[in-house]
Parts: sequence; structure tokens; C-alpha cells
Amino acid sequence: MTPQTVIFTTLLVASLLFFCWSVYRRFSLVFYGQPEERLDQPARRLSEMFLYAFAQLRVLRKPFGLNHFVIFWSFVILALANGEFLVNGVFPSVSLALLPEGVHRVLLLAFDVVSLLTLFAIAFSFIRRVVVKPPYLDSLYVKGRSPEAFLILSFIALLMLAYFGMHGALAALGVENDPAAMPISSLVGGWLAPHQSLIGTVYSVSWWLHALVLFAFICFLPHSKHMHILTAIPNCYFGALTWPATQPREKFEKGAVYGVGSVERFTWKDLFDSFSCTECGRCQAACPATNTGKALNPRQIVHAIKTNLLENSHALREGRSGTLPLIGDEGEGTNTEEAIWSCTTCGACIEACPVLIEQMPKIVKMRRHLVETESRFPEELLNLFENMEQRSNPWGIAPGERAKWVSTLPVKPFVAGETEYLLYVGCAGSFDSRAKQVTVALATVLNAAGVSWGILGKDEKCCGDSLRRLGNEYLFEKMALENVELFRERGVTKVITLCPHCLTTLKNDYRQYGLELEVVHQSELIAELVRSGRIKLDRKDDSMGRIAYHDPCYLGRHNDIFDAPRTLVQAATGTAVVEAERHGRNSFCCGAGGGRMWMEEFTGERVNHARVDELLAQKPDTICVACPYCMTMVEDGLKDKGAGQVRVRDVVEVLAEGLLRKNA
Repeated sequence: MTPQTVIFTTLLVASLLFFCWSVYRRFSLVFYGQPEERLDQPARRLSEMFLYAFAQLRVLRKPFGLNHFVIFWSFVILALANGEFLVNGVFPSVSLALLPEGVHRVLLLAFDVVSLLTLFAIAFSFIRRVVVKPPYLDSLYVKGRSPEAFLILSFIALLMLAYFGMHGALAALGVENDPAAMPISSLVGGWLAPHQSLIGTVYSVSWWLHALVLFAFICFLPHSKHMHILTAIPNCYFGALTWPATQPREKFEKGAVYGVGSVERFTWKDLFDSFSCTECGRCQAACPATNTGKALNPRQIVHAIKTNLLENSHALREGRSGTLPLIGDEGEGTNTEEAIWSCTTCGACIEACPVLIEQMPKIVKMRRHLVETESRFPEELLNLFENMEQRSNPWGIAPGERAKWVSTLPVKPFVAGETEYLLYVGCAGSFDSRAKQVTVALATVLNAAGVSWGILGKDEKCCGDSLRRLGNEYLFEKMALENVELFRERGVTKVITLCPHCLTTLKNDYRQYGLELEVVHQSELIAELVRSGRIKLDRKDDSMGRIAYHDPCYLGRHNDIFDAPRTLVQAATGTAVVEAERHGRNSFCCGAGGGRMWMEEFTGERVNHARVDELLAQKPDTICVACPYCMTMVEDGLKDKGAGQVRVRDVVEVLAEGLLRKNA
């Protein structure tokens, strides 16, 4: 064994041992998390992993994603070349040249072309971070520059340059003189050929540079954010198979600790998420709280979990509590209460994450701890919680007032066996003066279509959506159990909702309590009535002018309903809506979700102002919504912006007005 082989083997073994020890030390911390089932449906999980990890589906949504796609697949392909380099360094007689000649030449061509593409991609990455960086990079790092990112990019660039230096030298010596299989290396060899005295030096320097950079990369990887190279693919496999529209139930026992107040209270998947974050900033670029200057940054929420886990690792291994709190004053490894309460639970962060990290559910878990264990929450929520507990609605209005909206309409109570649908009016549709107009419009449309429906009247209770998203799981469960019992007593199986928050709670949350309902949003049902011909609009209503549509988060992202509201507008007016810059799955929140409807905004710009600005940019005469919370936030935003001339209509109101015109 030559001295070079001895040194190389020693360094390789040391690097691999350090790598394995580092990976073990970090990955072993994941098992301190709580159990969670993420191994079911392996075939579907493999499919999801292929789409999001290998096909880079979400990465490619952004223009720069193609660059990352090139780097990712270059890394995968060149892993074989680097593997050959490491094996050949220990056993010089072993190389890919032992493969059939045709296969070997194809691999050499792939390595050569991919190495050049990687150099271009790395150069573009440098330019993006220094010259044309997106605004959110400045909030990620000082002036958009991450020393770690530059170090890793430099490592990759040096590996590519060393590769061409080695193989170019071999081409100049005639050892690998095959321009068809190695066009770039042969070109480099042509440049080196006139300098015979330097070829040996270039080869040796390139060979050792390649070796040392590779060893440094192996050692550094587990201690950097680029650990996602190891975790991103399995994290996509372990990702949620359905949209996380609900949270797990809690067991209420005497002396128990609720929610997540320390890092080991998260599930193992939550902790694995923290090691998978690439710090790309896409979640924070999508987050309405971050965009409007709030304390919340979903990327920082995940990063703080990882930092907290690492800081408290010694304590966890010794079976004692960590010294660094998970929730407290602003600091590395700690999430602030202000950030936790800033979340609208809109899910934009989850939708944006390329490696399927679930940021929003982690925030709700920490809210549960603050509310149920610490009794710490914004003071305006105390009134909300009391109203919900005492009168089962956020306003604290007497339950007997729930059915007052029916005074001008022939409305019947729901009777099992006689009535097909329960119209679950909800609190806003029953008590909010503006939302009650939507309720009347819906009743008008249902009657015109001959739909069999009824209401619970004063017996209807709040679904509890805001309670669950705010972390008051105890009171939510109490109300959910009461509703489940009521629905079973009345024989309810089909439900129409006006509010997307009621929709997602009855449809998704109540399944945890054994209640399976067929729940439809008003826009879904009416769109189907239009398609089937049960509602006909011969005259199109052109009085709405130019119409912009705002996608409610809890209707769109949370329940995948995008087309139905647009169908109603098209049916009533004969024209398609104009879209805001952010719409559909990428829609921007109105600011009312996650219980924020009942809270004040004291920091930065108001979220509804930012959304209204986007909608007004389309110069609409009318803004259509499909959620009572969105109705309130958009109307308030328009008033604050001095744009009161722009009308706000629920999509069912647009259709109802079309019916009234037809019958006039």
C-alpha cells in the first residue's frame, strides 16, 4: 500500500466514523419525541416521495426551482462518481472501468456533462445570493448572505473543478483520451497538453483537493442545515397523506400536561421535520403574518425546535428537563408567545414547503400548552372563551336569537326522515348582521331549487372551530361532544354549511368523535344544482361589473374547494372572475383564521389591508367571497382604505340576486 493510499484511507475512515457518530447523535434525538403513525400505506408514501423528493414537484413551482432541480439530480448522479473515487482511493485496482465498455462510456459522459451543469447551477446560485436575491433572503440572513450556504456552494464548485482537473490531466496524458465520452474533460486536457511539466502537478493537486473537500463535506454535513440532504427524502415519505385540516385529540387526565411546552412533547415526526428544513424561506414568503411584519416566521418556528432539541440533548439523554425553554423570550432555540399567537392557521406555509414540513400544527400544539397548562393567552380571548362556554357563540348572544333571521322566510325545523339536509347556519350566519343576509340568500336559492332542508334553530350550537385552533382543546371537546350527541339524536346525516370554518370542523374534526357526516359547503351544493339544471338563470346579471374573487383558506387549501364558487359567479354573471396575484392554492389569507377573527393586531400592517391591496390591484367593482370571516375582513379593509365604492358579495348572494332578476 502506497503512502498516498495509507493517508487517504486513514482520512476516509476518520471522516466516515465522525459522520456516522454525528448522524447517530442527531437522529437519536428524534426518538425522544412522542409516537405517531407514519408508516401506513407504503405504496402511496413511495409515490408521494417520488413526486416531492425526486420529481421536486413543489421546488419547480418557483422559477429558481429549476436550478435546485439540476443541483439535486447532479448530486444523485455524481454520488456514483464520488463513490468510485472513494473506493478507488483505498483499492486502486477497483473502478467503474471494470464495467462493460458501453456502460462505462455512458457513465463517463453523464459525469462530464452533469459536472458542467452543476458548475453553471452553482454560479447562478452565487449570483442569486449576491446580485438578484429575492427580498425574503434579507430576512433570512444578513443582507441575504449565509456563510454556511456560501461554504457549501464553494465545496460543490471545488469538487467540480477538481473533477475536471483530474480527468483533464488524464486526458492530456492519453490515459482517458475519449472526447466522445468525456467532451469537457478532453477539452481541459487539450488546454493542458502544451504544458507537459504541469500535468502531473495539476493531477495531484486536483486529486487531493477533491479528496480533502469531500472529507470536509462528509464531516460538516450533519452539523449544518444541509443535513436536509439526508432527511428530505425520508421526510417526504413520512409526510401527511391528507391535508392536516385537524389536530389530534388530547386525553384529559388529572395532573396531565397538555399541548407542547417542551421539545420532547412534540412527536418524532415534528422533530424529524426540524432536521429536514432547508431554510429556503418559501414558507415565510407565503406567510401572511411574516408578510405584514408580525413576530411569526414559520421557518424560525421549525429552526427553533431543532436548536432547542440540540441545546437540551444532554438533559434529554440523562432523563431530565432541558434548561432552554421552548416558549419564552426571543432567543435562539425559543419561540415567543407573540409569534405563536400571530398564526392565522391558513396553511400557506405547509402548501409552500418543498419537503412537506408541517409548520402550522406545531403552532397549535404550543397554543394548547399556553391555554390549557399555563392559562396564558391574549386578554381579548378571555371574553371569547367565556361567551363560548356560557352561550355557545363568540358574541355571547342568547341562543334564542339564533333563528331570528328566518322572520321573513318560510323555514322549517329539521326532521329526520322528512328533511334531507340540515342547514347548519353557524354563529356568523345567525348573529352577524352582514352574514345573516347571506343566510337569507342561501335559503332563497335552496327554496327556488326545491331542496329539502331544515334548521336546528335555538338548539344549534357553535361548532368550536376557533376554540380548537386557539388551543382551547378542553372546551372544544366539550362542545364537540354535545354537538355529536345532538346530531345523532336528530338523525342528521347531511349538512349544508355557509362557513368554511364550520365545514372543516364538522367534516374533519368531528370524525375523531365517531361522527361521519356528508358535509357540503353552500357553493358546492349550489354549483351542482346549476350543473344539473335545477337552477336556471336565463338573464345574466351584469350589474356587478368587474368581479375579483378571494379564496378563503379554509375553503380552498383546507378543503380543496376552488372551482365551485367561481362556477356560481360565472353562472350568474356570464363572466369569469379576475384573479388576484395570489389565488387558488397560493391565496393570501384575510387574517381571520386560527381565531385571529377575535384578536387585535398590534404589530406591523393589518393582514386584511395587505389582502385588500392585492384585490384592489385588479381594479374590481365587486369582490366576491365565500366565507363570513372573509366578508368581515374584506369589508373592513375596504373601509380603512377608503374604497367603500367597491362592493363585497358572497357568491351565493350573486346567484340569489340573479334569481330575483329572473323572476322580476
